[in-house]
Amino acid sequence: MSTAKKWYVLYTKPRWEKKIHQALMQKGFESYCPLNKVRRKWSDRIKVVEEPLFKSYIFVRIKEDEKSEIRYVDGVLNYVYWNGKPAIVKDDEIIEIKKFMSEYEDVQVGNIEMKPADEVLVKQGVMMGASGRILRVLSNNMVEVRIDSLGFVLTAKFDKQKLDKV
Repeated sequence: MSTAKKWYVLYTKPRWEKKIHQALMQKGFESYCPLNKVRRKWSDRIKVVEEPLFKSYIFVRIKEDEKSEIRYVDGVLNYVYWNGKPAIVKDDEIIEIKKFMSEYEDVQVGNIEMKPADEVLVKQGVMMGASGRILRVLSNNMVEVRIDSLGFVLTAKFDKQKLDKV
């Protein structure tokens, strides 16, 4: 069996992410549950609370031979599978999530399919609020957007995360 530890994705019972993270840590496993700081409004106050970024998912870094032990943790339903095998997340991707979560609050997770000719609205950066049309979809989650403004055509490359479909 391999002794190298890898990050796996666990599918959990709804709203059990923090409990499972704590249980895994107490059992000596390396676990990561990205928490999103979100403002919640009650009738008498506004409070910042921490919610799991990925609902019903957490990450665990384990050896291949420890996989069966994890399934017996209360609240764990299964591993997330990709191509018939438990999904493995690269260390670099976990590091990127951790960096992103330490820098930003109220992070939104979504999968937006964008294709050429889609109308989009820029939601971050210097061009925030401008609308445009996707010319082409590039690699690395980048799209080329045409923004008609003041009679000129401005073409810019945007990260998909900085655009909303209109």
